Amino acid sequence: MPIVNRVADLHPEIAEWRRDIHRHPELMFDVDRTAGVVAEKLKAFGCDQVVAGIGRTGVVGVIKGKRGQATRTIGLRADMDALPIKEETGAPYQSTVPGKMHACGHDGHTAMLLGAAKYLAETRNFSGTAVVIFQPAEEGGGGAREMVKEGLMDRFAIEEVYGMHNYPGFPVGDFAIRPGPMMAAADRIYIDLEGLGGHAARPHTCVDTVLVGAQLINQIQSIVARNVDPLESSVITITQFHAGTADNIIPQTAQLRGTARSLTPETRDLVEKRLREVVEGTAKLYGAKATLTYKRDYPVTRNHDKQTAFAASIAAEVVGKDRVDTAAPPVMGAEDFSFMLEARPGAFIFVGNGDTAGLHHPAYDFNDEVIPVGTSYWVRLVETALRD
Repeated sequence: MPIVNRVADLHPEIAEWRRDIHRHPELMFDVDRTAGVVAEKLKAFGCDQVVAGIGRTGVVGVIKGKRGQATRTIGLRADMDALPIKEETGAPYQSTVPGKMHACGHDGHTAMLLGAAKYLAETRNFSGTAVVIFQPAEEGGGGAREMVKEGLMDRFAIEEVYGMHNYPGFPVGDFAIRPGPMMAAADRIYIDLEGLGGHAARPHTCVDTVLVGAQLINQIQSIVARNVDPLESSVITITQFHAGTADNIIPQTAQLRGTARSLTPETRDLVEKRLREVVEGTAKLYGAKATLTYKRDYPVTRNHDKQTAFAASIAAEVVGKDRVDTAAPPVMGAEDFSFMLEARPGAFIFVGNGDTAGLHHPAYDFNDEVIPVGTSYWVRLVETALRD
């Protein structure tokens, strides 16, 4: 069962919605324009119910089928927020907001789900209820967590939930999925150092926080190299080092910031434990004081077996079985759809974005050729899951 004909007809219209959203990127929970556009379109499509303001700026549309008496309900989720990156695509529809761009394809995710909503509201060739979920603040704000906290699943009686993300480097039309861990847990690392400042010419009278920070960066890498089971996966990356105000002053304080990624609860616990030991021990060795704040953030995005098999079968119907990788390796990026998968069974799938710049890169752009593939996947998933 290939691309849905009506979806192919809608392709130019959906692409223009995507490009409009791309021109007007918004960050985190501050997606008022995007959420307003989404809500307006869902109402125009004739959704049975449109609710805004869930999880601060999330939008939900409810579409009831017209076949049979089934009461089953499934949720489909797209994210709406952009990133604080200056765009370098040169596209005619590039960002009009300085320092902000859709560098992760959430504009495409939103447009594809809007396209599916339009089709499903027109045809209603299913029984039960489809709930389309448009979420803010995936990029670090935990918008999915906030929507779940505000009763998303119970309020709309959602029994299963599905998500999709584009993936640069995969051919357009290819899908990838796996049961179990699909994406990593992501935790935040904050290290604050205090030493003894002084003149750069007299380091022997000081406790140099730059030296301590540099040693910490090196020592932290030993945790993955020598403490984590080689058959497990973990990443610890220090991404910020702030210290000093002048070239002749040894700074009194310094701050390191970073992230830790893992795929199992046991590895997550081990990484936090060893980080505390290494940070405190290294600082003490050099006579400094160190405070580690370890913030557990997004959990592992863990696909449920039954729903994963179902999602893979739908993808195969759309593009062919040979274009669906059902044993894709997990990736160490994180995704707050994990909170929805903790609340309800479901599955998260990747769809190829073609040979494009990578996610979170200033030259990235969502590939509009993905639209018929992703939109057809949503349509067939609903019509198959909600058969009589």
